[in-house]
Amino acid sequence: MEIEKLLHESIDAAIKAGLAILDVYYSDYSVEYKSDDSPLTIADQRAHDIISEILGKTNIPILSEEGRNIDYAERKKWDTLWVVDPLDGTKEFIKRNDEFTVNIALVKNNTPVLGVIFVPVTSTLYFAAEGLGAWKFNDSDLVNRIGKMVFQKPEPEIFEMVLSRSVTLPLKVRTDEASCRIVGSRSHSTPELEAYVNQKKKEYPAVGFLSAGSSLKFCLVAEGEADIYPRLGPTMEWDTAAGQAIAEQSGCQVLCWDTGAPLAYNREDLLNPYFVVSRPENE
Repeated sequence: MEIEKLLHESIDAAIKAGLAILDVYYSDYSVEYKSDDSPLTIADQRAHDIISEILGKTNIPILSEEGRNIDYAERKKWDTLWVVDPLDGTKEFIKRNDEFTVNIALVKNNTPVLGVIFVPVTSTLYFAAEGLGAWKFNDSDLVNRIGKMVFQKPEPEIFEMVLSRSVTLPLKVRTDEASCRIVGSRSHSTPELEAYVNQKKKEYPAVGFLSAGSSLKFCLVAEGEADIYPRLGPTMEWDTAAGQAIAEQSGCQVLCWDTGAPLAYNREDLLNPYFVVSRPENE
């Protein structure tokens, strides 16, 4: 299946899952906890079910946070797979600060080649694919139109409309070499991140720090609102794959903190190493 068609499928899945999440977000809901003490709501499961149903028709295997227990002996046979976080930023969801996303990525030979990040509260969609570049879209009317197409697949014309109403990333380029804008986690600050920020303050006369939840940090660097995103704390592959695709297709790089190699996927250990997202010309 060509990558443009897969992009259509993943946009459809992300929007439908995101709108289902909103139904829960604006209601009274209960919170459960997984074995690792991370929170889980009915929104996570509903989004997982919707995405699995839509992407399952592509006959490409799915690695999802809500279906993570797939043995590596099986996974290592996959040269192509979907990597999905049905609700990235569950803590932000529970805090009701609106900074949660739906993340869908297509990984080929350990590299994300397609990424979709949907921000349900603002109807904002970031998407990218090899050969198609990186884009940002915001049109709540068209989002709702796609979301309501429950019993039929959205027509290709719908996605032509999405593309025609999107803008290419980055939206901004850095013009002030004396400043550095760092984006970091709203809910997962670490001593390593604090030390990194303090070091940058010695290197630049002006250092700004932005806080953001979920995969929005990738998006802020991809669109030029931030210069660098150092992730010096734990993440899993489904937290980062879509954001990496969008960042890289916008001209950024996502490199491991220790080795400088690109962050790779479908590894035996799904826990990511520390990494940094940046635009090469900003370093």
